[in-house]
Amino acid sequence: MSDVASSSRRLLLVAAAALVDASGRVLLTQRPQHKQLGGLWEFPGGKVEPGEAPEEALIRELKEELALTVEPDALDPYAFASHAYPDFHLLMPLYIVTRWSGEP
Repeated sequence: MSDVASSSRRLLLVAAAALVDASGRVLLTQRPQHKQLGGLWEFPGGKVEPGEAPEEALIRELKEELALTVEPDALDPYAFASHAYPDFHLLMPLYIVTRWSGEP
């Protein structure tokens, strides 16, 4: 049995994006100090809500957090992360995004 299946840790599904501009720069965001893992740098994104696809969640989160509009066809699947933290297990699809409207 896998560590995920046999663990009592809660599963946390999040979607994230590596926003890459025309110069090859990648946008990172810093987690708020008062949140878990506060102060660390991460790719922008957020939790996938029940009934929501990861792509839908990512588009919603980029709009809410960064005021960016991203079309579904601009999401290029890149990698999938799975990491066990002490109190939860993170599952995270990561997308490359090179097209968006708005200024982060």
